[in-house]
Amino acid sequence: MPPPRRALLTSLLRLRAFSSIASPHPHLHPPIPPRRHQFVADPAASTSRGVVGGIGGAGGGTGNPLDPTQLLRDDPVAITASLWVSSFRAAADSASSSTPAPPQSLTPFLSRLELWVLAYQKAYADETGSYLPRSSIPASTLASLLSLRNAVLDARFRFGNRLTPFLQSPRAANAPDPATLSKRKLRALLTTPGPPPFQDRVVQELLLLLLEPVYEARFSPKSFAFRPGRSPHAAIRTIRRSFAPYLWYIKGDLSPLLHSPDPALVVGALIRDVRDKKVVDLIRSALLTPLVTASDDALVKKKKTKRKYQKKKVLPEGEPKPDPYWLQTFFGFAPEEALTQPDWGHCGVLSPLLANVCLDELDKWMDEKIKEFYKPSKSDVVGGDDGIEQGNTSWPEFVPTSGPDKTRKVDYIRYGGHFLIGVRGPRADAAVLRKQLVEFCDHRFRIKLDNESLPIEHITKGIMFLDHVLCRRVVYPTLRYTATGGKIISEKGVGTLLSVTASLKQCIKQFRKLEFLKGDREPDPQPCFRMFHATQAHTNSQMNKLLLTMAEWYRYADNRKKVVNFCSYIIRGSLAKLYAAKYKLRSRAKVYKIASRNLSRPLKDKKGQSPEYHNLLRMGLVDSIDGLQYTRMSMVPDPDYTPLPSGWRPDHENILLEYIKLTDQQTLEEQRTCIREEGLIIPQDYISMLVWGYKKNAVLLPSSKESDAQVSIEDLGSDTDELVEKELGNEGRQGFPKFAEMS
Repeated sequence: MPPPRRALLTSLLRLRAFSSIASPHPHLHPPIPPRRHQFVADPAASTSRGVVGGIGGAGGGTGNPLDPTQLLRDDPVAITASLWVSSFRAAADSASSSTPAPPQSLTPFLSRLELWVLAYQKAYADETGSYLPRSSIPASTLASLLSLRNAVLDARFRFGNRLTPFLQSPRAANAPDPATLSKRKLRALLTTPGPPPFQDRVVQELLLLLLEPVYEARFSPKSFAFRPGRSPHAAIRTIRRSFAPYLWYIKGDLSPLLHSPDPALVVGALIRDVRDKKVVDLIRSALLTPLVTASDDALVKKKKTKRKYQKKKVLPEGEPKPDPYWLQTFFGFAPEEALTQPDWGHCGVLSPLLANVCLDELDKWMDEKIKEFYKPSKSDVVGGDDGIEQGNTSWPEFVPTSGPDKTRKVDYIRYGGHFLIGVRGPRADAAVLRKQLVEFCDHRFRIKLDNESLPIEHITKGIMFLDHVLCRRVVYPTLRYTATGGKIISEKGVGTLLSVTASLKQCIKQFRKLEFLKGDREPDPQPCFRMFHATQAHTNSQMNKLLLTMAEWYRYADNRKKVVNFCSYIIRGSLAKLYAAKYKLRSRAKVYKIASRNLSRPLKDKKGQSPEYHNLLRMGLVDSIDGLQYTRMSMVPDPDYTPLPSGWRPDHENILLEYIKLTDQQTLEEQRTCIREEGLIIPQDYISMLVWGYKKNAVLLPSSKESDAQVSIEDLGSDTDELVEKELGNEGRQGFPKFAEMS
């Protein structure tokens, strides 16, 4: 058997291991190697209302198109995993070659009932808050899913259609049929705004399953919003690592595109990579279908209507009271760049992905400008003629000096509709780039920008991005070097580092907006009366959640200790004022005297009337009260200065790229050739040599005598190629792969 066949067997074994991970029942589906540059076996095998085309040959048999159970043959997670692998493989091949990959057809995937079931499970979890196993889905729901799938494939589905529902919501399973409603109720159903139909969310989830892997393989690594594995922390760490050399910064905002998109612009950006008529028509319909909104007359009538008396809800004993303060504070501290969440008509969960599809054109345009403005200099530590950045490995945030004889370059990062551009060189380069950026946004996105909306700021003024301030700080490291004559000289040097600090002013602004304090120069904590009816233990535990969240959010800030300790001071003072008013203790000092500095002692017990708190706690008669976190600055964790690796990618992308390399036959053959050139032996060849030696000599090597075993192994020959060609012959070559496969 020739050597390429042996490499193919090895790749097949690894493919089998991957399929066993992706599918919970690998023994039901025999492993079949996936085809490269192809998503399905035959796209024509998938009809609009008939036999479902299979991926990998598992689902391509004949069956009853009206029986959903016969169409559920493959694992939907395995199908989705194959789509991710195929998309990243096509993107890698197009990056290595000059010709771009052809647009992909998603209609065969759109007809897979297994993916519809997976989309239904995701929508069901969002609707009810609990996961529904596949085995628990009733047959009637599967039949409704099949009807919905056929309506989508036959172009009979319409977004926002409440008159002919193909699939009912699990919360409204017993809803009346719209055909049996009176005219008044039917008019109210069509004109009253409300949540989108449940079937719309199932279709949106399915489109997200299909489009996300296609575009995640093509998106720029410089975008960090609305994408899996790319959090604001990743953006902050990227800025700390890559934006140190830049002196001039341009910060822009394209949020108007996220509020009111142009359907023609979105569809035009979509068909560049996905020219699938059914998918594009669905998204066009979602963008063009108008939403049902309340009229002005209805709003006026609602204001004039008197509020009816509502009976107070009595909570069970022991259940904590509602806590809106915690939810409000948790979501109120979101950065300005993350506050804008796109919600485009009937697109639903597809809106963030479509926003990135549109803004990806800006990312591609900036990649070209980065190459255009790059002018290296041999005398600079930042870069040379080969384009390889040197930098300072011990101080990745080191800011080198800038001048006319230094390297001139540009870098860029985007989070949602907000972007940040760094320019190293004269201010004139930043002005030229700003002028070109204004023209591009006007021509492509139809957004009018000017010099005021795109200011050019020097780093010494401080650049605000994601609630962190980018600035420079001077350090004086100790430089030790050996002079002539072997004398060691130690002296103080001067260096400039990029400082990423949390904005204390922005933190105060958020606390003031949430009514935790008042005043700017001398902030005074205010009592949070919304938690007046909650117990002390519950209040402390909820505020500890907020403090832990703040400590994690400012994890990579240089002033993490200072800002988290300030948050703890504000929250502790607010709770002390609340407890002083609740238990009539007059002042915060008296609260601290009874409840201690971290408010962990109970405030309602009085000496002489009840046992001590620690005795009640030991007997299990009271709940333990958690003290507030970070009451002292020494308790706050240190900032995390872990450097972000060069060319960083999220974990799931690294796994996909590594898997594609392992399944590439050419890569395996190159590794095998390299092993032979180095004179090494792979384990399969070594075991095959031992087995052939046993068969040839008919002697088992004694395990107790290591020297005899070593001599026998040396007799087998150290060169694998010579052993295969001269001693073993063709028969021995045929026997090796079999044993390697068995092992």
